[in-house]
Amino acid sequence: MPASSSITSDAATAQPAGKGDERLVEHAPTGRLVVQRGLFRGPDPVCPDDLYAQVTFGAAVRERQRLVVHAGSEVTTDTYFGRFPASYWQRWTVVDSVDVEITASGSGRIAVVASDVAGETRTVAARDVSGLSGESITLSAKLDKFVDGGFLWLEFTTGESDFVVEKLRWTVEPPHRLRPTAVVICTFNRADDCTKTLQSLGGDPEALDVLDAIYVVDQGSDTVESRPAFPDIEKALDGRLRYIRQPNLGGAGGFGRGMYEVTEAARVNSDAEHANLLFMDDDVLCEPEIAIRLTAFANRTPEPTIVGGQMLRLLHPTVLLAGAEYADFAQLKPGKVVTNALDDVDLLAEEVDEEGIPTGKINRGDRRVDADYNAWWSCLIPAEVVAKIGLPLPLFFQWDDVEYGYRARANGFATVTLPGAGLWHADFDWKDADKWNEYFAVRNSLIVSSLHAAIEPKHHARVILSRISRYLLTMQYGLAATILKSVEDFLRGPEFLHDGGQTAAKEVFALRKEYPDTVMHKASEVPGLKAGTVPLIQAGPKPTKNRLVMAKRLAYLALGRTVHPIGAVSKEDATWWHVSQFATAVVTDGSQEGVRLRKRDRETTIRLAKQTARVLRTLVAEMPRLREEYRAAVPQLTSRENWRRLYNMD
Repeated sequence: MPASSSITSDAATAQPAGKGDERLVEHAPTGRLVVQRGLFRGPDPVCPDDLYAQVTFGAAVRERQRLVVHAGSEVTTDTYFGRFPASYWQRWTVVDSVDVEITASGSGRIAVVASDVAGETRTVAARDVSGLSGESITLSAKLDKFVDGGFLWLEFTTGESDFVVEKLRWTVEPPHRLRPTAVVICTFNRADDCTKTLQSLGGDPEALDVLDAIYVVDQGSDTVESRPAFPDIEKALDGRLRYIRQPNLGGAGGFGRGMYEVTEAARVNSDAEHANLLFMDDDVLCEPEIAIRLTAFANRTPEPTIVGGQMLRLLHPTVLLAGAEYADFAQLKPGKVVTNALDDVDLLAEEVDEEGIPTGKINRGDRRVDADYNAWWSCLIPAEVVAKIGLPLPLFFQWDDVEYGYRARANGFATVTLPGAGLWHADFDWKDADKWNEYFAVRNSLIVSSLHAAIEPKHHARVILSRISRYLLTMQYGLAATILKSVEDFLRGPEFLHDGGQTAAKEVFALRKEYPDTVMHKASEVPGLKAGTVPLIQAGPKPTKNRLVMAKRLAYLALGRTVHPIGAVSKEDATWWHVSQFATAVVTDGSQEGVRLRKRDRETTIRLAKQTARVLRTLVAEMPRLREEYRAAVPQLTSRENWRRLYNMD
């Protein structure tokens, strides 16, 4: 069967793409809309319990959806997953109040506590209960004093007896009709990770109940369907699975396929015109609750709104990457953190002030912040957005989500990054920057900046020159060559995107093989070197005068002078001002899985420096013209017809 065709396994529960989409229908609500469940433990043992509920004093037993507060104790849900983002609900939805519905046994006090933009607290509702035996309790809170910031949470306090929370739900008035939701997971040779994500969704009936279809777009050779658990996954997903095989078109092509399929269904099924597409990466530790929170929020916005989830670090599971993000087009950098948003913080640690002094408050982020875009590790996009602005640009990957968010924004669609809607994703700083994907990061940043900003070409040339100068100083010749190719291919214009990035990926892989410094080695097996001959040399303090030190290092480079003939350098110390002092350096890879061997090569340095000068002169001269060409090409590049061609569907 052709790689681009839609396939399923033999199991009767599987559905091919384009069929079975009668599931994408609007639903009549059967009661109040559950917008957040009370969870007291994570979906996996590696997820810290204190991100869900914390024992303030005394003792308690925390289970996934059940909490036992022992006598003389207190438990709070003033936690990342336990708080209700009242400010975001007041600002972005039509909801004006929220109910907390609790099924409980025993005796104790239940309090609904609120914070304001400054993190100051107040109690908005409370009730003392005694002798309960599985009864239901409802407390309400108005969403009327949270525009600029503030959250709601619960506190449970006991006296002489235990109090048991059997079930806890935050609910609001439902819309007349509930939008259908289709999950889209794009995967490439991460079959085991993707399998775990599907198992997580299938293992949570309440989360699964808000999902109507799950599209798995498999672009790899190590396929998800090859795993022994696949038939059981199909059964657990109960007819929702749409398993698609296609050539590797990167994240843009994978997630774009989900957009294509769902909006294609809308041509024969009008309900699908109002479907939600919930994107999810394959290499995540999934918190199924994210499906409930994102879909509920999207169901209550007055206009179609992109609703994004947040990323917690998988290797450091209490750390939140960012509260909300924007792209710095001038510096060609995505993932910049919005002012006043939480920025790579430990959610269980005390916040610090501008002088680095602890404030006594835990990192919570009570101020509401607005995002420019949301990354696609988990992001809900209404079908109306796709109908209005089209499919992704065929950028392969890197910056495709940024571009789509800014294009949506330019067309009047807001993006809300919703606190408490999170999952765990592989830590970015444990991925070395010296990789082939840096080609797409730089090329696509130039494309997206051309589309959504008006930066002076000379400024971008200086940014790229600064990066390449550092790479040459640190003997990262393969990385310098990778960046130069990215600029050269940008200069080729939008026609180079014709095949969705497949040719570029192959060419970058081939180019990098010419440079030994791109190869990672085991730390104990560095070619041509004995471990005892490579001393670990630590870096000195960071320079206070960067330009002066840079000029000095470049002068030494021109003269062929170095400070250290050979040495090992840790990842932390692998800065340009330190590594530039070596003739040979064994540098720890960012993944910590091995090392890179870098050797000073004067001839290669001169060749790449000359190439840099030529390329950047051309960039400055041609960027104004190219900016117009890329902008003019967007409608065709993002059209259904173009993607249908790329998917070999004609």
